[in-house]
Amino acid sequence: MTPSPRTVLEAFLPLDGAVACGLVYDTANAVGLRDQPVRLTIRRLAAAGELVQEGRGRGGSLRLTAAGRARVDRDRLALRLAQAQDAGAAPWDGAWHLLAVSVEESARSVRDTLRRELVAAGAAAVSTGLYVSPHDLTALLDATDRRHLVLATTSHLDVRGITDPLELAEQLWPAAPVDRAYDVLADVLAQQPAHDPVVQQIRLADALERAVRDDPLLPLELRPSPWRPAELRRRWWAAWASLAGRLGDRALYRGWLS
Repeated sequence: MTPSPRTVLEAFLPLDGAVACGLVYDTANAVGLRDQPVRLTIRRLAAAGELVQEGRGRGGSLRLTAAGRARVDRDRLALRLAQAQDAGAAPWDGAWHLLAVSVEESARSVRDTLRRELVAAGAAAVSTGLYVSPHDLTALLDATDRRHLVLATTSHLDVRGITDPLELAEQLWPAAPVDRAYDVLADVLAQQPAHDPVVQQIRLADALERAVRDDPLLPLELRPSPWRPAELRRRWWAAWASLAGRLGDRALYRGWLS
């Protein structure tokens, strides 16, 4: 599977400073991408205010904006949570976090956007405008979003008569589709590594991004044991660390993916 242009681009963008466009395009070509989809991705991220390009074509350079760094920081939080859970360093405290969307009807677009963002962050809807997660998701939301939320926590959650935490997790975040999404990660880990370790890092990064894209990253206490996604991520961390150790200054995601 060819990695996405966004994966290649983000692999090189440092939190501070700039990266040469030529390096991004050359690596994209090495993993099977043409220049055009990479160019379109750069334009989309620039239009969204997440990066700026200085200069033209391969001779230019790219740097993250403040908004782009904030979005990368939110992504980093999710990966750090997964890494901590997989290492047994983030046990669940038994608290359910409730998030109620409180937006006046005249601001319907704001309300609908916030609801989509809550689902994207891993929350599940339990009634109209009310969402729940075993995690505190506020760090994944920007300040504007938080102004439209009413927050609460509870150790006892009853959703249509279901109170057992494992049953609730299966009801709200079914395990099967999450597990299936990790097939792409299993495939990459089983393949013969690419000759170029930078290309292999891109393949690993793209597979992990695809796998965790719709994973709510529930605490392992709320998933069947053993939990295949966690086992695959542990293998991924080991493979990534091995490549990073070989690459030194050529390692990707420097400064935010460890």
